[in-house]
Amino acid sequence: MKVRKTYLSIEEIMIGPSGAAERPLIKVAAAAVLDNPYAGRYVEDLSEMVEFSLSLGEVLGRKAVQALGGEKVESYGKGAIVGVNGEQEHGNAFLTTAFGDALRNAVGGGEAWISSTTKRGESGSRLDIPLAHKDALYVRSHYDAVEVSVPDAPLPNEILIVCVVSNQGRLDERLGGVRAEDIVGEDGLR
Repeated sequence: MKVRKTYLSIEEIMIGPSGAAERPLIKVAAAAVLDNPYAGRYVEDLSEMVEFSLSLGEVLGRKAVQALGGEKVESYGKGAIVGVNGEQEHGNAFLTTAFGDALRNAVGGGEAWISSTTKRGESGSRLDIPLAHKDALYVRSHYDAVEVSVPDAPLPNEILIVCVVSNQGRLDERLGGVRAEDIVGEDGLR
């Protein structure tokens, strides 16, 4: 599979609703734009995409972690936009357990499943990728999203694959639930 380009986005939020944050909330999106070998035709076996996603997850996960500049990853997510000549299933093939496990390894582990979203779209389409705590889904403070758009991607025969990470939950969160410091981390939920 040919990767045409990679893309990196870093957002730092320094002021929350109550004023200056103790430390900035950093959200990173690391993406790859690649050829869709199955664009325009139906193929039953998508295992080639799943296999390639392992190395893609390693590369994108590493880029995302490096972009946090030494901050620890607390939340993650993944997503894909498939060019209009492909199927949504092609994007999902890149986001299976192979990609997820590679992303988990890159961020230093994670007990919770990785939130994800996929769709078909044209170049410049936007995708809101959900974030959730990497070790426990019931940590409400970390429910968030990263909006991703690459101006010239995906082309009709391409796929945009993205992983997102953040260094903490929302600034000034106050809705209760399991707190990050109280995570048990045994079942991926609490």
